[in-house]
Parts: sequence; structure tokens; C-alpha cells
Amino acid sequence: MDLNLLFNLANIFVLPFWLLMIVLPKWSITQKIMKSYLIFIPLILLYIYLFFTSLDPESAQTLSNPQLPALAEVFSNPAVTFAGWTHFLVLDLFLGRYIYWQGQEKNIWTIHSLILCLFAGPMGFLSHIVTEAIQSNLNKSDIATENP
Repeated sequence: MDLNLLFNLANIFVLPFWLLMIVLPKWSITQKIMKSYLIFIPLILLYIYLFFTSLDPESAQTLSNPQLPALAEVFSNPAVTFAGWTHFLVLDLFLGRYIYWQGQEKNIWTIHSLILCLFAGPMGFLSHIVTEAIQSNLNKSDIATENP
């Protein structure tokens, strides 16, 4: 199986979901798609395939007792790197979905956090946490000024 082709397909696969959450967050189709966990299944299956076909006993032992130099060596294998990248794709999309739903449920502005999450998941999550805190405090102060 051509790993480069699969790698490109995996990267392309996630883009429509990100675009829907960022560009059309209120669209009923976006909401219907993002309610489902089925969007993750193809990437999870790809991850399982890569995980079991790329690891040998030595690399499995390295992963069970990780040391940075040994991990760097294991990840020098393109198939292992691809498995790790697929791991990122799944978890970043899952985190983006969480941010998206928080935005929908609490009416939080999420575009900037979703874009950050697409490229650097943890930074997007931090952005969302900060945005939610700021918006929550602004909403509390609005309520306080309306009801003196």
C-alpha cells in the first residue's frame, strides 16, 4: 500500500469537517455531521492498521518504556510517523469537535480557536478556554449592569 497516497488522503479527509465547523457552523448539515462519531471511524481504522503493521517487537518495547532518543529512532520509520500523525489528526479533530459544540451550546465565538486547533491542537484548546472565560465574564458583567 502506498503510504504517501494514504498520508495525503488522510490529510484531505479531515479538511471538510474543519471547513464546516469554521465556515458554516450554524448550518443544519454541519450540526448533523458533527453530532456523529462516525466521522472518526475511517481515521481510527487507518491508525489501527498503521499501528499493527508498522510496529515490530523492538519498537513496541520502546513505546512501552519511552525514552526520547529511542522514540526518535522509532519515529524515523515513515510508517510509525504516519501512525503518529494519524493519531494527531484524530485527536485534533475530536478536540475541534468539542470546541465547536461548546461554541454552539454556549454561543461562544470559536473560529479563531478552531483554526488554531486545526494546526496546533493544544494551542487551539487554550484559545478556547481563554475565550470562554472572557466571554463568560463579559456575560456576567452585562447581566450585572442590566439588573442593578
